[in-house]
Amino acid sequence: MEIKVAKTAGFCFGVKRAVEKAYEVAETAAGPVYTYGPIIHNEEVVKDLEEKGVHVLETEEDLCNLKNGTVIIRSHGVPAHIYELLEEKHLDYVDVTCPFVLKIHRIVERESRAGRHIVIVGNADHPEVVGIRGWCKGPCTVVKNTVEAENFLAECPEKVCIVSQTTFNYNNFQEIVEILTKKGYDKLVLNTICNATQDRQSEAEEIARQADAMIVIGGKNSSNTQKLYEICKRRCENTYYIQTLADLEFDRFQSVQYVGITAGASTPNKLIEEVSKHVRIKF
Repeated sequence: MEIKVAKTAGFCFGVKRAVEKAYEVAETAAGPVYTYGPIIHNEEVVKDLEEKGVHVLETEEDLCNLKNGTVIIRSHGVPAHIYELLEEKHLDYVDVTCPFVLKIHRIVERESRAGRHIVIVGNADHPEVVGIRGWCKGPCTVVKNTVEAENFLAECPEKVCIVSQTTFNYNNFQEIVEILTKKGYDKLVLNTICNATQDRQSEAEEIARQADAMIVIGGKNSSNTQKLYEICKRRCENTYYIQTLADLEFDRFQSVQYVGITAGASTPNKLIEEVSKHVRIKF
Protein backbone atom coordinates (compact mmCIF):
# COMPACT_ATOMS: atom_id res chain seq x y z
CA MET A 1 0.00 0.00 0.00
CA GLU A 2 1.18 3.50 -0.83
CA ILE A 3 0.48 6.24 1.72
CA LYS A 4 0.73 9.93 0.88
CA VAL A 5 0.65 12.47 3.73
CA ALA A 6 -0.01 16.05 2.62
CA LYS A 7 2.94 18.34 3.28
CA THR A 8 0.54 21.13 4.27
CA ALA A 9 -1.35 19.00 6.82
CA GLY A 10 -1.42 20.17 10.43
CA PHE A 11 -0.92 23.39 12.35
CA CYS A 12 -0.81 26.57 10.32
CA PHE A 13 1.30 29.53 11.45
CA GLY A 14 -1.52 31.24 13.36
CA VAL A 15 -2.63 28.11 15.21
CA LYS A 16 0.93 27.04 16.08
CA ARG A 17 1.63 30.51 17.46
CA ALA A 18 -1.58 30.52 19.53
CA VAL A 19 -1.09 27.06 21.01
CA GLU A 20 2.56 27.62 21.90
CA LYS A 21 1.66 30.90 23.60
CA ALA A 22 -1.13 29.23 25.58
CA TYR A 23 1.29 26.64 26.97
CA GLU A 24 3.81 29.37 27.74
CA VAL A 25 1.25 31.45 29.64
CA ALA A 26 0.07 28.36 31.52
CA GLU A 27 3.60 27.86 32.83
CA THR A 28 4.44 31.48 33.66
CA ALA A 29 1.22 33.23 34.76
CA ALA A 30 0.92 33.95 38.47
CA GLY A 31 -2.87 33.50 38.65
CA PRO A 32 -5.57 31.55 36.81
CA VAL A 33 -5.47 31.39 33.00
CA TYR A 34 -8.42 31.34 30.62
CA THR A 35 -9.04 31.28 26.89
CA TYR A 36 -12.00 33.16 25.47
CA GLY A 37 -13.51 30.21 23.65
CA PRO A 38 -11.45 27.06 22.89
CA ILE A 39 -7.94 28.07 21.84
CA ILE A 40 -8.40 25.99 18.65
CA HIS A 41 -11.02 23.58 17.35
CA ASN A 42 -9.27 20.45 18.58
CA GLU A 43 -10.67 18.71 21.65
CA GLU A 44 -7.43 16.88 22.46
CA VAL A 45 -5.40 20.10 22.65
CA VAL A 46 -8.11 21.88 24.66
CA LYS A 47 -8.26 18.95 27.09
CA ASP A 48 -4.48 18.92 27.53
CA LEU A 49 -4.44 22.65 28.27
CA GLU A 50 -7.30 22.20 30.74
CA GLU A 51 -5.15 19.67 32.62
CA LYS A 52 -2.42 22.33 32.77
CA GLY A 53 -4.80 24.85 34.29
CA VAL A 54 -6.03 26.72 31.21
CA HIS A 55 -9.82 26.99 31.44
CA VAL A 56 -12.25 27.88 28.65
CA LEU A 57 -14.65 30.83 28.95
CA GLU A 58 -17.51 29.71 26.74
CA THR A 59 -19.57 32.92 26.69
CA GLU A 60 -19.32 36.67 27.10
CA GLU A 61 -21.26 36.26 30.33
CA ASP A 62 -18.47 34.02 31.66
CA LEU A 63 -16.01 36.79 30.84
CA CYS A 64 -18.18 39.41 32.55
CA ASN A 65 -18.26 37.29 35.73
CA LEU A 66 -14.48 36.92 35.83
CA LYS A 67 -12.80 38.66 38.78
CA ASN A 68 -9.12 38.09 38.02
CA GLY A 69 -6.68 36.09 35.95
CA THR A 70 -5.16 36.20 32.47
CA VAL A 71 -7.37 35.84 29.41
CA ILE A 72 -5.96 34.53 26.12
CA ILE A 73 -7.69 35.83 23.01
CA ARG A 74 -7.58 32.92 20.60
CA SER A 75 -6.42 32.87 16.98
CA HIS A 76 -9.98 33.37 15.64
CA GLY A 77 -10.07 36.90 17.06
CA VAL A 78 -12.89 38.71 18.88
CA PRO A 79 -15.20 41.70 18.33
CA ALA A 80 -13.87 45.14 19.28
CA HIS A 81 -16.09 45.40 22.37
CA ILE A 82 -14.37 42.40 23.99
CA TYR A 83 -11.14 44.42 24.24
CA GLU A 84 -13.14 47.23 25.82
CA LEU A 85 -14.65 44.81 28.33
CA LEU A 86 -11.23 43.44 29.27
CA GLU A 87 -9.94 46.98 29.83
CA GLU A 88 -12.99 47.96 31.90
CA LYS A 89 -12.54 44.93 34.15
CA HIS A 90 -8.76 45.53 34.40
CA LEU A 91 -8.05 41.97 33.32
CA ASP A 92 -4.67 40.96 31.94
CA TYR A 93 -4.90 39.48 28.47
CA VAL A 94 -2.67 37.97 25.82
CA ASP A 95 -3.78 38.49 22.23
CA VAL A 96 -2.86 35.66 19.86
CA THR A 97 -5.31 36.57 17.10
CA CYS A 98 -3.95 35.34 13.78
CA PRO A 99 -2.29 38.25 11.90
CA PHE A 100 -4.33 37.38 8.80
CA VAL A 101 -7.54 37.78 10.83
CA LEU A 102 -6.32 41.05 12.35
CA LYS A 103 -5.80 42.33 8.82
CA ILE A 104 -9.48 41.66 8.04
CA HIS A 105 -10.49 43.54 11.20
CA ARG A 106 -8.59 46.59 9.99
CA ILE A 107 -10.08 46.33 6.50
CA VAL A 108 -13.73 46.12 7.56
CA GLU A 109 -13.32 48.85 10.16
CA ARG A 110 -11.76 51.19 7.58
CA GLU A 111 -14.12 50.41 4.70
CA SER A 112 -17.27 50.49 6.82
CA ARG A 113 -16.27 53.92 8.14
CA ALA A 114 -15.88 54.95 4.51
CA GLY A 115 -19.52 54.06 3.91
CA ARG A 116 -19.24 50.63 2.33
CA HIS A 117 -21.66 47.80 3.16
CA ILE A 118 -19.42 44.94 4.34
CA VAL A 119 -20.08 41.48 2.86
CA ILE A 120 -18.29 38.65 4.68
CA VAL A 121 -18.18 35.40 2.75
CA GLY A 122 -18.24 32.70 5.41
CA ASN A 123 -20.23 30.99 8.15
CA ALA A 124 -22.05 33.49 10.38
CA ASP A 125 -21.75 31.22 13.44
CA HIS A 126 -17.99 30.72 13.14
CA PRO A 127 -16.04 32.61 15.85
CA GLU A 128 -13.76 34.22 13.27
CA VAL A 129 -16.75 35.69 11.43
CA VAL A 130 -18.37 36.78 14.70
CA GLY A 131 -15.15 38.63 15.47
CA ILE A 132 -14.97 40.26 12.03
CA ARG A 133 -18.56 41.48 12.29
CA GLY A 134 -17.66 43.08 15.58
CA TRP A 135 -15.28 45.49 13.82
CA CYS A 136 -17.82 46.76 11.28
CA LYS A 137 -19.02 50.31 11.93
CA GLY A 138 -22.01 50.09 9.60
CA PRO A 139 -24.17 47.59 7.66
CA CYS A 140 -22.78 44.08 7.40
CA THR A 141 -24.05 40.90 5.72
CA VAL A 142 -22.64 37.36 5.95
CA VAL A 143 -23.02 35.23 2.83
CA LYS A 144 -22.15 31.53 2.97
CA ASN A 145 -23.37 30.17 -0.37
CA THR A 146 -24.61 31.08 -3.85
CA VAL A 147 -28.26 31.12 -2.79
CA GLU A 148 -27.58 33.74 -0.14
CA ALA A 149 -25.49 35.67 -2.67
CA GLU A 150 -28.44 35.78 -5.08
CA ASN A 151 -30.73 36.97 -2.28
CA PHE A 152 -28.27 39.70 -1.32
CA LEU A 153 -28.49 41.20 -4.80
CA ALA A 154 -31.98 42.40 -4.00
CA GLU A 155 -30.68 44.63 -1.19
CA CYS A 156 -28.83 46.80 -3.72
CA PRO A 157 -26.48 48.85 -1.50
CA GLU A 158 -24.55 51.48 -3.47
CA LYS A 159 -21.08 50.51 -2.28
CA VAL A 160 -19.84 47.18 -0.93
CA CYS A 161 -16.61 45.68 0.36
CA ILE A 162 -16.35 41.89 0.03
CA VAL A 163 -13.98 39.93 2.29
CA SER A 164 -13.77 36.27 3.24
CA GLN A 165 -13.37 34.09 6.29
CA THR A 166 -9.72 33.01 6.15
CA THR A 167 -10.58 29.30 5.98
CA PHE A 168 -13.31 29.50 3.34
CA ASN A 169 -13.20 27.35 0.20
CA TYR A 170 -11.47 29.42 -2.50
CA ASN A 171 -13.55 28.12 -5.42
CA ASN A 172 -16.80 28.78 -3.54
CA PHE A 173 -15.59 32.30 -2.74
CA GLN A 174 -14.99 32.93 -6.44
CA GLU A 175 -18.47 31.67 -7.34
CA ILE A 176 -20.08 33.96 -4.78
CA VAL A 177 -18.06 36.96 -5.97
CA GLU A 178 -19.13 36.28 -9.57
CA ILE A 179 -22.79 36.35 -8.50
CA LEU A 180 -22.35 39.54 -6.51
CA THR A 181 -20.64 41.13 -9.51
CA LYS A 182 -23.88 40.86 -11.51
CA LYS A 183 -25.37 43.84 -9.71
CA GLY A 184 -22.73 46.23 -10.99
CA TYR A 185 -22.49 48.31 -7.83
CA ASP A 186 -19.31 50.02 -6.64
CA LYS A 187 -17.51 47.05 -5.11
CA LEU A 188 -14.16 46.38 -3.49
CA VAL A 189 -13.27 42.67 -3.48
CA LEU A 190 -10.48 41.49 -1.18
CA ASN A 191 -9.61 37.80 -1.16
CA THR A 192 -8.72 37.35 2.51
CA ILE A 193 -8.51 33.55 2.44
CA CYS A 194 -5.07 32.90 3.89
CA ASN A 195 -2.42 31.35 1.62
CA ALA A 196 -2.00 28.38 3.95
CA THR A 197 -5.69 27.54 3.52
CA GLN A 198 -5.52 27.76 -0.27
CA ASP A 199 -2.34 25.64 -0.38
CA ARG A 200 -3.84 23.04 1.96
CA GLN A 201 -7.04 22.78 -0.08
CA SER A 202 -5.19 22.56 -3.40
CA GLU A 203 -2.84 19.82 -2.19
CA ALA A 204 -5.69 17.84 -0.61
CA GLU A 205 -7.67 17.97 -3.85
CA GLU A 206 -4.66 16.84 -5.89
CA ILE A 207 -4.00 13.85 -3.61
CA ALA A 208 -7.70 12.93 -3.53
CA ARG A 209 -7.77 12.78 -7.36
CA GLN A 210 -5.21 9.97 -7.26
CA ALA A 211 -6.10 8.16 -4.03
CA ASP A 212 -8.29 5.09 -3.56
CA ALA A 213 -9.14 6.39 -0.07
CA MET A 214 -8.60 9.64 1.83
CA ILE A 215 -8.33 10.24 5.56
CA VAL A 216 -9.06 13.77 6.77
CA ILE A 217 -8.06 14.43 10.39
CA GLY A 218 -9.46 17.27 12.49
CA GLY A 219 -11.82 18.41 15.21
CA LYS A 220 -15.56 18.06 14.61
CA ASN A 221 -16.02 21.83 15.00
CA SER A 222 -13.15 22.78 12.72
CA SER A 223 -14.44 24.78 9.75
CA ASN A 224 -11.30 24.36 7.65
CA THR A 225 -11.23 20.59 8.26
CA GLN A 226 -14.87 20.30 7.20
CA LYS A 227 -14.04 22.10 3.95
CA LEU A 228 -11.07 19.79 3.36
CA TYR A 229 -13.40 16.82 3.80
CA GLU A 230 -15.89 18.28 1.29
CA ILE A 231 -13.13 18.92 -1.26
CA CYS A 232 -11.67 15.43 -0.89
CA LYS A 233 -15.08 13.74 -0.93
CA ARG A 234 -15.85 15.29 -4.32
CA ARG A 235 -12.67 13.78 -5.77
CA CYS A 236 -12.55 10.52 -3.81
CA GLU A 237 -15.73 8.77 -2.71
CA ASN A 238 -13.87 6.79 -0.02
CA THR A 239 -13.04 9.81 2.13
CA TYR A 240 -13.21 9.51 5.92
CA TYR A 241 -13.31 12.31 8.50
CA ILE A 242 -11.77 11.35 11.85
CA GLN A 243 -10.84 13.21 15.02
CA THR A 244 -8.48 10.63 16.53
CA LEU A 245 -7.03 7.24 15.66
CA ALA A 246 -9.89 5.60 17.59
CA ASP A 247 -12.32 6.78 14.90
CA LEU A 248 -10.48 4.97 12.11
CA GLU A 249 -12.12 1.74 10.89
CA PHE A 250 -9.25 -0.22 9.39
CA ASP A 251 -11.47 -2.78 7.65
CA ARG A 252 -12.42 -0.05 5.17
CA PHE A 253 -8.87 -0.16 3.75
CA GLN A 254 -8.49 -3.88 3.16
CA SER A 255 -8.33 -3.69 -0.66
CA VAL A 256 -6.96 -0.16 -1.00
CA GLN A 257 -3.69 0.48 -2.83
CA TYR A 258 -3.23 4.24 -2.35
CA VAL A 259 -4.26 6.13 0.80
CA GLY A 260 -4.03 9.91 1.08
CA ILE A 261 -3.90 11.67 4.45
CA THR A 262 -4.48 15.33 5.16
CA ALA A 263 -5.48 17.32 8.24
CA GLY A 264 -6.96 20.62 9.30
CA ALA A 265 -5.03 23.61 10.63
CA SER A 266 -5.90 22.69 14.23
CA THR A 267 -4.59 19.12 14.06
CA PRO A 268 -1.33 18.42 15.96
CA ASN A 269 1.48 16.82 13.96
CA LYS A 270 1.70 14.11 16.61
CA LEU A 271 -1.80 12.92 15.73
CA ILE A 272 -1.10 12.97 11.98
CA GLU A 273 2.04 10.88 12.52
CA GLU A 274 0.14 8.47 14.77
CA VAL A 275 -2.55 7.85 12.14
CA SER A 276 -0.01 7.49 9.34
CA LYS A 277 2.10 5.05 11.38
CA HIS A 278 -0.86 2.82 12.29
CA VAL A 279 -2.12 2.68 8.72
CA ARG A 280 1.37 1.56 7.58
CA ILE A 281 1.61 -1.06 10.34
CA LYS A 282 -1.85 -2.48 9.66
CA PHE A 283 -1.22 -2.88 5.96
